[in-house]
Amino acid sequence: MILSVCGQDKSSEIKQLFKLTFSDSEGESEGMLIANLVEDLMASRDQEDILCFKAIESNEIIACIFFSRLTFEYNVNAFLLSPVAVHTDHQGKGVGQALINFGLNALREKGVELVLTYGDINFYSKVGFKVIDEKVVKAPWELTYPEGWLGQALNGGEITQVPGNSFCVEAFNNPKYW
Repeated sequence: MILSVCGQDKSSEIKQLFKLTFSDSEGESEGMLIANLVEDLMASRDQEDILCFKAIESNEIIACIFFSRLTFEYNVNAFLLSPVAVHTDHQGKGVGQALINFGLNALREKGVELVLTYGDINFYSKVGFKVIDEKVVKAPWELTYPEGWLGQALNGGEITQVPGNSFCVEAFNNPKYW
């Protein structure tokens, strides 16, 4: 398996991976919703604000993740990990964990202090994420499932309170994703 940064040349393949993966697990409408989000992220990609990483096996993209900048009223170098897709045939084999760790290491090298995500604690806890309260770090939108707000300090320490509001990139700036 080869882990690397995504290029724009594979955007349709990446969109298809997310559509199929989310359709298989969450239904066709969720597959389309996330595929459209991925298309927006790829179209607006700025190397400083949106990063994409992929896992390739036998010249096929088998997993892909996005990190997008979160900004705060207080100066914190933070990113949001979302969305994540691992092809159904490759789930449960550590591919997602390896790719997330690869991305986290790349962010750490860039001086990123904090990574947040919104998802399944059972999965994300395997790569160091912990449930955080919105009193500690506020999400950009009201969360449908507040227990899914997770974070990780990339310096290995505890997450300290970040005062004020947070703001996401334009592609995520819609309550339907939260």
